[in-house]
Amino acid sequence: MLPLNRSFFRYFFFLSVIVLNFLLFSCHSPEKVKTGNYFEWVDSYQRKVVLEKEPLRIISMSPSITEMIFLLQGEAKLVGISDFCNYPSQTAGIKKVGGMQNFNIETLVELNPDLVLIGSIVQKEDVEKIEKVGIPVIALKEENNITGIFNALEVLGRILNKEEIAKEQIGLLKKNLSDIKIPVVPEEKRPTVYYVVGFGDSGDYTAPKDSHIHEIITLAGGKNIGEVLSGWNISREYLFEKDPDIIIIRKEDMDVFCKQYPYTKLSAVINKRVYPIESGWIDIVSPRNIEAVKMINECIEQ
Repeated sequence: MLPLNRSFFRYFFFLSVIVLNFLLFSCHSPEKVKTGNYFEWVDSYQRKVVLEKEPLRIISMSPSITEMIFLLQGEAKLVGISDFCNYPSQTAGIKKVGGMQNFNIETLVELNPDLVLIGSIVQKEDVEKIEKVGIPVIALKEENNITGIFNALEVLGRILNKEEIAKEQIGLLKKNLSDIKIPVVPEEKRPTVYYVVGFGDSGDYTAPKDSHIHEIITLAGGKNIGEVLSGWNISREYLFEKDPDIIIIRKEDMDVFCKQYPYTKLSAVINKRVYPIESGWIDIVSPRNIEAVKMINECIEQ
């Protein structure tokens, strides 16, 4: 019996070793065989950007991107933002790194970011300056339409590892937009709307057809008087010829505009159909554009 017992224990020992090695290999093999990168993207400058791991320290050089990062609950990753990123109010506590085109490269390096996010307004030469110091840069195209907001949120959700939140927010924004009831009327019968981008001695400016502001006005049920323009400048003769039914203006500019000649002669001013709006709702492509659509729609319906 003794030889048999020894053979049995020898067999059992080797079998245990094999099983233990299998278990150890199974526990550690995913790390060893793991392939691929965390995120790959061809950005608006047609650059393929590869992130090997999830970025935990991010600098945003775009007000709209910063706003969307907060919406996706990813603000804990923000270590720096541009001087123009001022929404939401919590941005006041985040390090400013300069303007979108005159940023401080030394400050960027000191913050040791894993990633810099920019809008398409930043020049490609500036992108290359950042890359030269070894910091990955992704340029997100700022599309001039509401769909661009949804696209940007989806990409940011992937970058921030907040895909489920991005999906929820996109669904909520789409619902908020669809809840705005727009009367179905022929385009020629829609009330004409003038958004005041600039006014006074330096000239008059409004939103042309290829702008996101034009889409906001159209979605709200209005007819943008700037839709025939090739640029943002509008002649005073054309403005008075169109004599818009409704004027939308930044709230900080409203009092001056309504008291300044010759704008006092416009029908909308005389009829008290000039409405103030938060500039952040309309001046940049951001989720708050839905609020602008709703607000302008309510002004039209008054």
